[in-house]
Amino acid sequence: MPKLTFLPHDEICPQGAEIEVEQGITICDAALKNGIEIEHACEKSAACTTCHIVITEGFDSLEEASEIEEDLLDKAWGLEPESRLSCQALVADKNLVIAIPKYTINMVSENH
Repeated sequence: MPKLTFLPHDEICPQGAEIEVEQGITICDAALKNGIEIEHACEKSAACTTCHIVITEGFDSLEEASEIEEDLLDKAWGLEPESRLSCQALVADKNLVIAIPKYTINMVSENH
């Protein structure tokens, strides 16, 4: 089973975490099932960027992002070439190292 390594994040995962998951699950669902509370304001429907992550290792093992995901990522804070929406990225057969950005843009919680 692939291993997901979440790098430390001050609020969401202060110590970092390593979890083993089955292929085919979204990174967001895998994180949530293991107590890593990645924000997902649109309830994982690919309508926001709150679950934005950066894959620092293993990015090439993921399927390419859809056009909708790419359009949304353009609006994400701290966009990197290895950015993905965790609600859309399916775990493949390789281990991943994942960074959760320090900030997220959440129009609902920011009263826009």
